[in-house]
Formats: sequence, C-alpha cells, structure tokens
Amino acid sequence: MGAQWKAKHKDLAANAKGRLFGKLAKDIMIAARHGADPAANSRLRLVVEQARKVSMPKETLDRAIKKGAGLTGETVHFEHVIYEGFAPHRVPVMVECLTDNVNRAASDMRVLFRKGQLGTSGSVSWDFDHLGIIEAEAARKDADPELAAIEAGAQDFHPADEDGLVVFLTDPTDLDLVSRALPAQGFTVVSAKLGYKPRNPIDPGSLSPEHLEEVEAFLAALDANEDVQNVFAGLGG
Repeated sequence: MGAQWKAKHKDLAANAKGRLFGKLAKDIMIAARHGADPAANSRLRLVVEQARKVSMPKETLDRAIKKGAGLTGETVHFEHVIYEGFAPHRVPVMVECLTDNVNRAASDMRVLFRKGQLGTSGSVSWDFDHLGIIEAEAARKDADPELAAIEAGAQDFHPADEDGLVVFLTDPTDLDLVSRALPAQGFTVVSAKLGYKPRNPIDPGSLSPEHLEEVEAFLAALDANEDVQNVFAGLGG
C-alpha cells in the first residue's frame, strides 16, 4: 500500500481508469496555469508524462492543457483542500482534494467519514512526512536503486514492488530535480508528485482480515469521490 493508498485488485483498478483520467486532467489543468508548454513548465511536464504512461487519450490531454492555460475561454477554478482523520480501526488517513465546490466536498467528507472519524487540521498530519514521491521502473538490468537514489539526490527509496516500481523519496523542493536525474541512472519515471508518507505505519498483519477489509472498503470509497485526488493511509507494507 505504501505512502499512497491504491486499489490492490486489478479489476477494481481497471474500473477506476475513468476516474484516474479525471484526476490527471485536474492535475494537468492546475499545472497548465503556469504555461501550456511542458518544456518550459516542469510541473506540467511531469503530469503529462504520467498521463501518457497510463495511455490518456491525446485529445483529452490536449484539452486539459488548453483549458488550464486559459486558451479555451473557460474559467478553471479548483481549490486544494486537505482532510484528516481515521479510517475504521484507527488507521490515520489524509485526503487531498481538488474541488470546484468546497461545500460539496466538505459535505461528502462528513458522510464518507461516518464509518471512521473526521479530524481537525493537524489531528493526524503530525504523523506524516510531506515529501516528493517518485515511482520509477528500471530501464536497464544493471540499474541499482540505492546508487540511483544517491546519485540523483533522493532522500530514500523503497525497493521494487510486485509491479516492478521503485519509489524514490525526495525533499519537496527537489522533486523535479531528482525526476530529471533518474533516467541517467537507468530508471524511467512513471509518476512524480508531492505526497504524504506515514511516520509510524500500522502493519496490515496486525489487523484481522475482516478489519483490513473494512479499512480497504473505506479507502476505496474515499478514492471514488469526484473531488478526491489522493488518499494517503497510515498503513505499511
């Protein structure tokens, strides 16, 4: 599960592809406010690369860039809001939203957190580190993640998961710098964004199968909400 909660099951992930494109489109529109040219806009370049990796249709990608850059005459306004609280069985959760209607988002969060506990600002964020989180895959057989982390300037890394993705952790201000440096170390960047990593993650094995299933269902419901961009859960493994 790691720093950012993700649906474990492939069928669930497949059904969520439309939501993924919607989330990426928001990220693209936000990034494009600072310029429509990815070559001159590092934040946009990273999101565009991520969108291409998951095969976002080119017309969808181009439309999001133009809309965010104000080239279509439409007004794009999203507010960034963080909600904190607990999933069932006291698993800490941070929810990152991009919304065009703060009242709707707040109302939805209150409903969704009825199966957990919605906290106030700072109630769980103290137990998370704000970091740059880069997912990358080895482009060469001899690619060494530990050496790559050192050479690229990352703070730390997590070895490849079952999908072959290595997670590199950076200072928030070094996210783009490290992303640009990793290809020379034999890694292809799949995604790069700011996020939250739990300082004291709960071992999923300490929860019963039934309790873990309740936590997973709660996180999936959060992730399915139209205003939610990212869900960060305090689970290890």
